[in-house]
Amino acid sequence: MRTDLMPAPRPAASLIRRTTRAFMTALALGLAVPDMALAQVPTADDLRALIYYLDHDDQRAVQAEMRRLRAQFPHWTPPGDVNELRAMGQTATATVDVQPIWARIERGDHAGARALIDQARARVPGWSPDAEMLRVLELNESQAAFDAAYANRDAAAALAAARRTPALMRCDRINNAWRLAELYQLAGQTANAVSTYRGVLTSCTRLTEAVPTLEKANDVATLEEMTALFNLARERAPANTERLNELEERLRAGRGGRAPARTAAAAQPSAPRAAAPATAAPAPAAPVQTAAAAPTPPVRGTALPLRGDSRITQVRAYKDQGNWAACLAASANPRSIEVLYERSWCAYNLDRAGEALAGFTTTAQLGAGLGGNVPRDTRFGMILAYLAMNMTEEAARQAAATNLTEQQRREVEAVILDQRAVRSYHLREYAQSVAYLNALEQLSGTLRRDLAMLRGYAYLNLGENQLALDQFTRLHNELATDETRAAISSVRGIMSGG
Repeated sequence: MRTDLMPAPRPAASLIRRTTRAFMTALALGLAVPDMALAQVPTADDLRALIYYLDHDDQRAVQAEMRRLRAQFPHWTPPGDVNELRAMGQTATATVDVQPIWARIERGDHAGARALIDQARARVPGWSPDAEMLRVLELNESQAAFDAAYANRDAAAALAAARRTPALMRCDRINNAWRLAELYQLAGQTANAVSTYRGVLTSCTRLTEAVPTLEKANDVATLEEMTALFNLARERAPANTERLNELEERLRAGRGGRAPARTAAAAQPSAPRAAAPATAAPAPAAPVQTAAAAPTPPVRGTALPLRGDSRITQVRAYKDQGNWAACLAASANPRSIEVLYERSWCAYNLDRAGEALAGFTTTAQLGAGLGGNVPRDTRFGMILAYLAMNMTEEAARQAAATNLTEQQRREVEAVILDQRAVRSYHLREYAQSVAYLNALEQLSGTLRRDLAMLRGYAYLNLGENQLALDQFTRLHNELATDETRAAISSVRGIMSGG
């Protein structure tokens, strides 16, 4: 079964002959001829479930489906012959040839593919490309945009493409994450480059992925940062420990040093916590950073005094007003940790999570003297920045080590559960995804509609068809959409053996 947030396949219609009696039984439910018979008619997709139930002589399901059509299309007059109905249900698929669309996608003519899709929609009312076609088209478009931006060394455009399509940062496209780190390095944002490599090592654990990532990180990370990256790589994939130890020795020797001594326990790091799913999920996608508001390279923290930047009052005022752009303009090239801290919040609120993370990290290391709640809130800012970059497990690690307020912890835990649930679903770990979504619902008291749909499809992939039907039906009763109708039809078809 195709997954990845795609609706499950609808059941194919049987070729069993149906009698006129069965069809007339359905019509007897009250679909009378109205004055405006053609004001609104069902599409081929709307009729698919009804045809299926008629072909399988499932009278109870036929009656239920006719009641639904009666409520949804009060001005539609059904045909008097089941064969005519079946012809209506086949109209869309018979008149839309998708091969030319796929051909354009395959040769990179994305604009041409979208033009053909628009033409087909106009020609066949109710037709829409399937989810797989749209997914491939959008992914290929974003990859082309990312490649062009990288070739032009346009960091803002590359980061925008990565944020728009997180799938670009998956392990099967690991080169994109490496290129993203390279762009950070070229921009002088070494902390962000190291964070990107850390995200790759967290998600992509095969030796063929970890080794080149560590070799690339060695060009930008300090010796201490490299030690931490190697420890992370060994923790995520203990089976690679021996090879990673050899690599660490070689890279250290090339920099004139030796790898730190490891105890027997340290040489065999523990497996990841059970609460974190084993992932091949996306490496973090960085947020959009526009060329007009290019990030200021991180200031070397050791060169900054704690206080003394006379702009602090103005910067703080802009931050309190929510005027994030003015705040960044007023705090350019921070001259104190105090101003760097305020600036980091403004950067975060302008979706410049990479820059915010660098500022918060420096403040966490050197800003304890600011007193009050700053040390705690700085860690909170780091966690939010990690989450904005989809670095879920790093955020969870920081959250576990920070004494957050109750409100802060609930906010953080909700996002962590959300991201873990979606990641688990894409990894086809459906039971784990359901567990995360249930925990999120218990924590928040509700579940966002898109996540509730996701849970329904997770149930379906687990074979929990009744739970899936209950989930989709509840959402449909709250707000009927094409997505809920398609989901309900899919489940009914599976449950009836189609």
